[in-house]
Amino acid sequence: MQGFSKQFLYFICAVSAMGGLLFGYDWVVIGGAKPFYELYFNITDSPILQGVAMTTALIGCLFGAMVAGAAADKYGRKPLLMVAAVLFTVSAVATGLFNDFMLFNIARFVGGVGIGVASALSPMYIAEVSPADIRGRMVSLNQMTIVLGILSAQIVNMLLARDTTVSENLVWDIEWGWRWMFWAETLPAASFLVMSFFIPESPVFLRLKAATMPQHRVKEAGAKADGEKTTLKAEGKEAGLRELLQHKYGKVLLLGLVIAVFQQWCGTNVIFNYAQEIFVSAGFDVDGMFINIVITGIANVVFTFVALYTIEKWGRRTLMLLGAGGLGLIYLTLGTCYFMGLTGVLMVALVVTAISVYAMTLGPVTWTLLAEIFPHRVRGIAMATCTFALWVGCCTLTFSFPSMNAALGSSGTFWIYSAICMCAFVFLWRNCPETKGKSLEELEKELVVE
Repeated sequence: MQGFSKQFLYFICAVSAMGGLLFGYDWVVIGGAKPFYELYFNITDSPILQGVAMTTALIGCLFGAMVAGAAADKYGRKPLLMVAAVLFTVSAVATGLFNDFMLFNIARFVGGVGIGVASALSPMYIAEVSPADIRGRMVSLNQMTIVLGILSAQIVNMLLARDTTVSENLVWDIEWGWRWMFWAETLPAASFLVMSFFIPESPVFLRLKAATMPQHRVKEAGAKADGEKTTLKAEGKEAGLRELLQHKYGKVLLLGLVIAVFQQWCGTNVIFNYAQEIFVSAGFDVDGMFINIVITGIANVVFTFVALYTIEKWGRRTLMLLGAGGLGLIYLTLGTCYFMGLTGVLMVALVVTAISVYAMTLGPVTWTLLAEIFPHRVRGIAMATCTFALWVGCCTLTFSFPSMNAALGSSGTFWIYSAICMCAFVFLWRNCPETKGKSLEELEKELVVE
């Protein structure tokens, strides 16, 4: 187990996965705060400013993902995880503290940078310290913490949002409720920072650095990184984007970019960011919206637990195909129900089914594949590139949904998501390999064209 005891391996993977917990919380908490901070900042009649507030953190994600790979290859995985923890803590405090809309968005941007860094580094670190036979399950632990973070944000939002039919409660929601939704992140963020001091550096990074060290220091680094053999070469410097774009990495890079973008363009994440619009269209009021959001969050957690056990039994390829095909059919049905004007429990059931399918397939398996398919030499820059593409997909999805929903209605919007899922199914059927049970070195030999 990479030279670590089983118990210590679980500990360091759990600490790294706290980046996923904060990623999930910070990403979703704004959905519950949205009805109240929009009234506080008086932007309820400005779709542009509403879009700015929802996408500022996502722009920060792009920046964080863009710099994460090169910084992780230069300074190490551990320091970048610590930086992410600091950014989450600062953003949690500042977002709820500021009374100015511009400063509010700056604080959200800082949190977004933390999300971008954590989303690239946490699964990569876990993959690099885990043995092949349980690597998929351990990387899926990161997705588990993401959905726990999402559920935590949903529960906190529901508990803090007082009954909006009572005027005094609504005033409290507008003045203070949305602030406490963001402030609640401070405790887990600070805990992540403290615990990150107790995890070791990634063995793969130590071997990369050993390749550039003077000879008398190589043995020392090698002792710290004792574990599975690698194919790393002493080429004198970390790999950059130019090397990643070489022909031999073309096939695996295309695969990584497609599955990263598809995880967002499959459409499931709009349910978390635009729950108000989706459930109101299905016939629910604001209070009913919060209850339904928590129901979807519980389904998200339960079926991510299912993924922890199926990912090593069924394999990555099978789950990706199940996710793409399953969501394609569910969204086709959901769009048809919206078109027919159906409302109520049936619509909630379809939404929960979509979340469940996503949670046991595309949610965790995407991060597992991204952490597995790239060679050691370019993994840092490749993960950063694919994570950047993922957040571009998230930005475009989040920004386009209000316009699509206004122009096409909920039915047309979900039909488009269905078509995207079906196209992705065809691509994955032709190009997605099975990686379960294979070492990172075996995968490198299979997927890199020499």
